[in-house]
Amino acid sequence: MTQYDYDLFVIGAGSGGVRAGRIAAKHGARVAVAEEYRVGGTCVIRGCVPKKLFVYASKFAEEFEDAVGFGWTTQKVSFDWWTLLENKNKEIDRLNKAYIRNLEASGAELILERATLLDAHTVELASGRKVTANYILVATGATPFVPRHLPGHELAITSNEAFELESLPRRIVIVGGGYIAVEFAGIFNGLGVETILVYRGEQILRGFDDDLRNHLAAEMVKKGIEIRTKSDVAMIERSGDGVRVTLEDGSRIGAGQVMFATGRVPNTHGLGLEAAGVHLTPHGAVQVDAYSKSSQENIYAVGDVTNRVNLTPVAIREGHAFADTVFGKAPRAVDHSLVPTAVFSQPELGTVGLTEAQARERHQKVDIYKTSFRPMKHTLSGRDERMLMKLIVDGGTDKVLGCHIAGPDAGEMAQLLGIAITCGATKAQFDATLAVHPTASEELVTLRDKWKG
Repeated sequence: MTQYDYDLFVIGAGSGGVRAGRIAAKHGARVAVAEEYRVGGTCVIRGCVPKKLFVYASKFAEEFEDAVGFGWTTQKVSFDWWTLLENKNKEIDRLNKAYIRNLEASGAELILERATLLDAHTVELASGRKVTANYILVATGATPFVPRHLPGHELAITSNEAFELESLPRRIVIVGGGYIAVEFAGIFNGLGVETILVYRGEQILRGFDDDLRNHLAAEMVKKGIEIRTKSDVAMIERSGDGVRVTLEDGSRIGAGQVMFATGRVPNTHGLGLEAAGVHLTPHGAVQVDAYSKSSQENIYAVGDVTNRVNLTPVAIREGHAFADTVFGKAPRAVDHSLVPTAVFSQPELGTVGLTEAQARERHQKVDIYKTSFRPMKHTLSGRDERMLMKLIVDGGTDKVLGCHIAGPDAGEMAQLLGIAITCGATKAQFDATLAVHPTASEELVTLRDKWKG
């Protein structure tokens, strides 16, 4: 491999690229990682980390209200948007430096320039310098999608810009019904912004369990979020200091901002992948096999740029598996079939395994156990909010196929449930587990009656 400048050249210093570069370097490879913006990628810089911080900020309004029922007085409470932005930026700067420090400590070289492929082994940097590598890893992630055919699309913002707004609008229209849309709807609503969610589908969060989707939508409406399903945007126009959104049914909505959260597209444009012999899917993602290898023998790809399961922990696992496979002499494929996940909506969702619809498609007999109840906290707060817990069980083997939760700390519960379900736990083993009382999660081990609905 000494005929090349590097054994591995990574394009993109997000979670997957950094992990791959670090592990490959620890295996003894000569590694370079190129990044044109900031180290840390979407998750750290403009994704899950700042979003979770904003979710925390947006929940305090309800926390102050709930405190009254417990004897607290909450006069003179106020919120300052710029304080939140400044503190968020400090944390992002800290994480960016930590990622750089850890990458360089592993022995990998960091190159802060855009990199594109000239051929299967040659990369050109923005400075014009050309370098060669035996293996190339594409880890450039994805970018928010805004439909360019839509009149006035240039007036819309995405989650990228939402993290840097100069001020909060009085009203916002959020277009979309997935993770990002429902999470930002909760954020803006919690910070006092009148929020309207517009989604073209039948119900928000397509692909999630139907009971979970319906429960979340109902709870969001209780909190004051207006949800318009079976609706889509036809046009956006400038109107005074804000915008006017025209829907396909002809109705109009005036707002300070319109935000598109209609999915993300792989960052493959202009990378020179075609010239290097790398095949792309019809949606522009790098086409890879189970070991993240592309159609070109020495070029691999991990993370959102492959459009497999677009979650940070998945990208990290794929990057690590790639490095072990190619440089650690320990071939390892990532199993994408069972991925615990959380949606930091309000209320929060945690889910792992099959939905009820998926289970009924794949198994002859399916048993459902579910419950909806008022969390103990709200017996004194007086808030009209309910939790949902649902277990999906193979009626033939008693194996737990899926679990879906809506309510406080649902994401934390999903992580632990992911262990049990990955290990093949049965409903009988759930039942044999002693409850922790008084907690909401004890419902998961005390559900005995099958759902008859």
